[in-house]
Amino acid sequence: MTTQSDQPLLKPVVNALREGGGVLRSRFDPSRRPPTTLDAVVAAIDANDEAVLMTLRPQLEGLRPQARWAEDELESGPLPDGEWWVVDPAEGNINHVQGLSEWGLTATLVRDNQPVLTAAYLPLQDQLFTAVRGGGTRLNGEPIHVSGKNELRAAIVGTGQARPGEDPRDLYRLGLSVPAMLARALVLRVSVPVTIPLLNVAAGQMDAFWQFSAVRSGLVSGALLVQEAGGRVTNMLGQPWSVQSQTFVASAPGIHEELLDVLAPIEGAGA
Repeated sequence: MTTQSDQPLLKPVVNALREGGGVLRSRFDPSRRPPTTLDAVVAAIDANDEAVLMTLRPQLEGLRPQARWAEDELESGPLPDGEWWVVDPAEGNINHVQGLSEWGLTATLVRDNQPVLTAAYLPLQDQLFTAVRGGGTRLNGEPIHVSGKNELRAAIVGTGQARPGEDPRDLYRLGLSVPAMLARALVLRVSVPVTIPLLNVAAGQMDAFWQFSAVRSGLVSGALLVQEAGGRVTNMLGQPWSVQSQTFVASAPGIHEELLDVLAPIEGAGA
């Protein structure tokens, strides 16, 4: 059942996200040479975040004054009980800075550590993904569904790095998972940011995505979108995923158990 009290929030959240997307798009110039030093790259990333948040944050906070704001978009783990806005004002920010096209914005309302409403907007493609818990997933207003694949050997799957400076144990397990999955799946993609492949899983254009890290801002939006599109979202031991989980697997239901067969033995490696 749709969370009826949350449904009226969706339209103003979408409006805020579109406005923030306009700011981010105005700052995008694929012909501009990217920064050449780490300090300059970080400064460009921070400038994008700040410019979008000037528009986005006041609108979202005004919609839900009781909801707190998760300040650090690279944080992991549970939040205190209550409502929180988990927002990435420039998901795929490094791609934006480098002149690549895979970037967007996400805003998710999390209640007691469960995402209940989300919107993800890709300004260059003018694609808007939305979900309210219990109400399905939509792309530009039309319902979408995960793929009907039932064989991993027929699947397009993906993984990626959650953030710079990732835990070496997570990088080790990521490295193990790539050849293991290459031996079982049809095609493997490795990319950033996390949200983009999860949008593709929700739309049935990819069949699965996994990650050994738990950066919440990259996962909460995509997790709800995949779930509401009919997909399965668990940790690598097959338990329901939450922001407390340390690993993440989202897929079409027909291949989920095969994915876990590959990933579960790797989950404890490097501990």
